[in-house]
Amino acid sequence: MPPGSRSALSGLSNADLRSLLLSVARDRAETARPSEVLRRWREDRFVRPARADPRVLARVEARMWQLLPADVAGVELSPVVPVGTCAAVAPVSQNRIVTTMRASEVLSDPTNALAIEAALRRRRQSEVHLAAAHRVLRAQDFGGDASAHFRLFALVSSVRDTGSGDTQARLLVRHLTYWRTVLAELAPAAAPQLHVTTFDDEAVRERLADTVRPALAAGVVPLLDEPERSRGRGYYTGCALRITVLDGSLEIGDGGLTDWTARLSGDAKERCLVSCLATERLVDSISR
Repeated sequence: MPPGSRSALSGLSNADLRSLLLSVARDRAETARPSEVLRRWREDRFVRPARADPRVLARVEARMWQLLPADVAGVELSPVVPVGTCAAVAPVSQNRIVTTMRASEVLSDPTNALAIEAALRRRRQSEVHLAAAHRVLRAQDFGGDASAHFRLFALVSSVRDTGSGDTQARLLVRHLTYWRTVLAELAPAAAPQLHVTTFDDEAVRERLADTVRPALAAGVVPLLDEPERSRGRGYYTGCALRITVLDGSLEIGDGGLTDWTARLSGDAKERCLVSCLATERLVDSISR
């Protein structure tokens, strides 16, 4: 661009920059030909339809909603969220996010959006438990023929800490019990497993031993320690969990304790647990 262009654009107000970008998009759209749209549909990984059968997905997700505890509120999220929704609370590069021209970004992780909603609801509720099922879009290339968009069923809980790791343990029992119930009913033949890792939090480690494990002792889905895991350190705080099928060979879910609602509310005593499951991967494991 001509010298000074970037500085000039950076100096525009949000409204003026948005108007400029929208006018450019309008001009480009007016010159688009049907053949070009068809080519983009065929070649652009962002817009290609998913391979999953929506009827099967709908049945599986409907049952997952039915299995939720009554005190978990369902949230139908918008397809877009404010710019910085992920990067403001988690170490995530904006290059992984599809940013729009209207000071928003395409939803890439429902747990971030649910954490914002949870922080708002915590102003009037003693504790908040939310769930959402949503198709997300991510900018990074996952390689091969992996889709850039996929459906996630997510849970987020937020409550004020009572000390000694008891709050974290209660939230972990809640989430892990739900995922175990889902897996035991929907994918018992796929050898599902739950995995848990602690990150430098002795209180949480102790509560895993004396509270969480006894609460999940019964059942056909095992809870396994994964002390060698390092992925998620710095993203999750204190503890991370993972959901797998096919004897651990296929990961279909992830989660952990975060400081997101604490940072959003400005209250360091706020505790937040997030977890999610990729329903298309779950359906795929059921059909094998």
